[in-house]
Amino acid sequence: MNKKTIIAAALASFMSFAVHAQVANNPQWLDNAIFYQIYPSSYMDSDGNGIGDLPGIVSKLDYIKSLGITAIWLNPVFESGWFDGGYDVIDFYKIDPRFGTNTDMVKLIDEAHRRGIKVCLDLVAGHTSDKSPWFRDCSTGDRNSRYADYYIWTDSISPKEQQKIVVRHQAANPASSTYGRYVEANAPRGKYYEKNFFECQPALNYGFANPDPAHPWEQPVDAPGPQAVRRELKNIIAFWFDKGIDGFRVDMASSLIKNDKGKKAVSKLWNEMRAWKDKHYPHCVFISEWSNPEQAIPAGFNVDFMMQFGLKGYGSLFFSRDTPWGKRGYKPENEKEYRFCYFDRDGKGSPKEFTENYGHAYNATKSLGYIALPTANHDFQRPNIGTRNTPEQLKVAMTFFLTMPGVPFIYYGDEIGMKYQMDLPNKEGSNNRAGTRTPMQWTKGETAGFSSCTPAQLYLPVDTENGRITVEAQLKDPASLLHYTRRLTALRHQQAALRGNGEWTLLNKDGQNYPLVYQRSNQGETIVVAINPARFKTKAVIPHTGTLHKLLETGKTAVKQANTGDELRLDGFSAVVYKVE
Repeated sequence: MNKKTIIAAALASFMSFAVHAQVANNPQWLDNAIFYQIYPSSYMDSDGNGIGDLPGIVSKLDYIKSLGITAIWLNPVFESGWFDGGYDVIDFYKIDPRFGTNTDMVKLIDEAHRRGIKVCLDLVAGHTSDKSPWFRDCSTGDRNSRYADYYIWTDSISPKEQQKIVVRHQAANPASSTYGRYVEANAPRGKYYEKNFFECQPALNYGFANPDPAHPWEQPVDAPGPQAVRRELKNIIAFWFDKGIDGFRVDMASSLIKNDKGKKAVSKLWNEMRAWKDKHYPHCVFISEWSNPEQAIPAGFNVDFMMQFGLKGYGSLFFSRDTPWGKRGYKPENEKEYRFCYFDRDGKGSPKEFTENYGHAYNATKSLGYIALPTANHDFQRPNIGTRNTPEQLKVAMTFFLTMPGVPFIYYGDEIGMKYQMDLPNKEGSNNRAGTRTPMQWTKGETAGFSSCTPAQLYLPVDTENGRITVEAQLKDPASLLHYTRRLTALRHQQAALRGNGEWTLLNKDGQNYPLVYQRSNQGETIVVAINPARFKTKAVIPHTGTLHKLLETGKTAVKQANTGDELRLDGFSAVVYKVE
């Protein structure tokens, strides 16, 4: 090996170490964090107009703290055109008037911090609303204006892309169609602009990783326009960090740079952002909607989700094939696809797809960052759906969510078992997601204590099952899902082995599907968790490593010492957490 080769290898090794050392530098508070996701329009209405707001959230901070929550994530609260639930941002530096003011946000931050709760916002980094002053300035065609190259414009597109515009405009509601890549605007700046999702969401220009020489509008990532957009992104982040915000969940974080095979260019972008954040705001976090932890976490994110898209496995646990997200793209003849979800009462599912994919991602990233397994979110169905609809079943699911490694995210209302409501009308771009964005159910009554408005004014309808699925009712019932969730969060905080960076080991034998048994360990402490979401009794034998002391259970469980180890017995709809002593 010659001298140049040795130096190059050493430099590459150093750079790899530098990146990994930077990425592994996570704020300590994350390791014991439990997040609570709030869809602001649906959490608490303080002024009686039927839409939730920031003062409403402030009024419920004591409740949130009582859940054992240490951080909240709010869906977009910036000024918006409200065509896509706040994801069409007009002004990133201004709270939308429907929620309050910037001062209301600072008050929320201060009041949350006073209770030991962090606050994270949603950053729609890839696009704006077409009502944004940036876009309007850009569309004028003045090539020397401030925002001249903030978006992607062209005067010509392929016949194939032209046809996609024609097809989109033949839809019943073209504005709500995501089909195609371009929008015909006939603006002074150009005939077409590139969109990200809906027509009203023009893509911000972070550049092209591999610009096509035949497409002169495809600017490289180091061109002035894409570099200006990066500076703007950093300014937005700094503006809110300086107000006291503790982090951002980044919407579609992997999609910023176009024509980026392997996501190398966007990974470089986020690594640069991470280095800057760690230098100036080391206590703050970046959470990605990437759903590929092996890419996202080395790219600079503290946390990445595993959920309804991307890395496969979440769906095979929770999306029954007769529910909306279980039906999507399902082809029964495809033998590689799961047929029955694991958390189903009939117990015909398998955890294999999840445990293999999760296990691989977990082992690849556990020294760098955290994987988040959300109970649900604003984009997909809740646990309470279809035949998984009893407190007993939901307690088993919640046991899983709150005893796995990483950072748990409880979607508002899942702690009381709120239902995914089928067939609701489209609301602000929600489409079939409306059923998971319904108002928080605080008390019995026509508006469930969410608002003083008339039922007709509600953002979306409520369904409390005659007051049963409410905070009020479940606070009075010691056996409720709400109280069980509180016991789980308290246990997670108390037991070092259950925290985010605790080790995780699957204990299931090959071919055994029920129950799901895994071990958590940390700081000399070992926990064993067994989960049976099926309606029938089941058992498993695990190696004997000490006396199993029961910390928490739902349903009926027992342990018996056998010749080959410890035999765990679980009735239907049961789960148990043991400490090994």
